[in-house]
Amino acid sequence: MLELEGVEIDYCVVCGGIWLDAGELELIAERAGAEPGGLSAALESASPKGKTKRTCPRCGKILQTVQVGDVELERCRRGHGLWLDRGELQALVSRFASGEEAAVARFLSELLQQEIQTNQEGA
Repeated sequence: MLELEGVEIDYCVVCGGIWLDAGELELIAERAGAEPGGLSAALESASPKGKTKRTCPRCGKILQTVQVGDVELERCRRGHGLWLDRGELQALVSRFASGEEAAVARFLSELLQQEIQTNQEGA
């Protein structure tokens, strides 16, 4: 777990992926001084592509793969959260490269990079 601006982010030190619980994207947006707007809408309206082997850490059900632009993400079908593999956050940053959505994505990306670096230096 990493705490970023008061939001607990589940980070995997092995694969570099992150789990965002339901509502955490909105909290991050608030702390970044922006509304999640298009990014949240794109995540909510993304069409399912199939299942993955990864399970939701909250309910244990298999996650659903969804396509957001050219980024393939995994989300809980019950709405518990979203899994981002290493590099997918940066892909979302470039996908939403303008407006408030970009501010949210950049904010999260910068905070996450700082926290990871701090944790690695302390280890």
